[in-house]
Amino acid sequence: MENPSVNDLSQILPRVLVVSRRTLRKNKFVDFVGEYHLDLIVEYGAVPVIVPRVSGVHKLLESFKPIHGVLLCEGEDIDPSLYESELSSLSPQELDEIRKTHASDTAIDKEKDSIEFALAKLCLEQNIPYLGICRGSQVLNVSCGGSLYQDLETEVTNYVSDENKRNHIDYDDYDGYRHEVKIVKNTPLHKWFKDSLDEEKMEILVNSYHHQGVKRLAKRFVPMAFAPDGLIEGFYDPDMYNPDEGKFLVGLQFHPERMRKNGLEEFDFPGCSVAYQEFAKAVIACQKKLNSTLSVPKKLELNPEMENKRKILVRSFSLARSMYTRSYSLNNQPIESELKVGAEFLESNTALSVKQEMRLKEMGATMRNGGSFTEKLRLDEEKQRKAMNIMKKMNVERLSELITFYQLMGKISSEVLERKLHASVNEHNLTSQ
Repeated sequence: MENPSVNDLSQILPRVLVVSRRTLRKNKFVDFVGEYHLDLIVEYGAVPVIVPRVSGVHKLLESFKPIHGVLLCEGEDIDPSLYESELSSLSPQELDEIRKTHASDTAIDKEKDSIEFALAKLCLEQNIPYLGICRGSQVLNVSCGGSLYQDLETEVTNYVSDENKRNHIDYDDYDGYRHEVKIVKNTPLHKWFKDSLDEEKMEILVNSYHHQGVKRLAKRFVPMAFAPDGLIEGFYDPDMYNPDEGKFLVGLQFHPERMRKNGLEEFDFPGCSVAYQEFAKAVIACQKKLNSTLSVPKKLELNPEMENKRKILVRSFSLARSMYTRSYSLNNQPIESELKVGAEFLESNTALSVKQEMRLKEMGATMRNGGSFTEKLRLDEEKQRKAMNIMKKMNVERLSELITFYQLMGKISSEVLERKLHASVNEHNLTSQ
């Protein structure tokens, strides 16, 4: 089976860009993306396109088009200089302790930052559906002017009551760790998890693996969930949320893709997969909108000289049409010269469709005799003018004799024609017998 043409976008599945994460394996760098994300994208009708974490890729993102969606997920800490003019109020000793505790996350990857922030900017500028999970939600918030806590335990946990303190990361139980979040009513998250919620408590248990989080939420976003310590665990842009119309701008700090029962394929809640399903719905709608705009032919742009010639040609055919439909006649030289333009065009061009040719014939200007048509009109006008000049010189008696003569000739011609027609009919009848 042949692959569809790359130009036939209707034959291409909607494309979701996912940026890989780099790790060191056997003294070599390896790029990877969590399989749960990829499985869900494919399950709901899209194809994941992995953007490698390679130097300079942020300058080549146009090469990945068409882009119908972007999913950004886990990774190292975002460079603090991207959201804070200063590193914050944390002391050097605290920063050093944070680096030791979260060594695998605090090794900032500026190349990954460049790629993902460029993609986020592209989505914001071109209304491309965006789903941010964990780090991806932080990228989205910072891209829109928000900021982050550099370390939740140092900046948040130490300042809340024991009752509200929560760990947001457990290195010993990566997939199994859960903590509760309270979902905000009448948000997409409420809709996705509605069947699993107690309408009074509005809580679910979520998988969490992060030591940073939203500090100042960008103004365009609305919170969808909070942890007991007050940390925002989900947010969205209400003006950019309508999956049926290809609108989707959502950030989730927790990991719905990893919320599975005892390592099985079954999710803790149906809403976990619905998040990806709604994202995929928006991606598919985005592809349809993009295809519809690409299928509209671009208007032909002519330079001033060609545009002037086009207008003269249109004028020529308009005059011919008026003469045909309204019985206009050539009564001045300018109109005659304008008609010649169209006649010459018809005589020199053969690359017209049958339908176009028939239409031009209806207008009295055919493909092959446009020139002779205008010449015949010119001669007829000339003959009429000559005859009129001659008759103007005749006196009344001479004109009366001329009229009588042509009436007599008309009568004789009618009688002769009638006899010939009668004889032709008789001859045909005899032949038939």
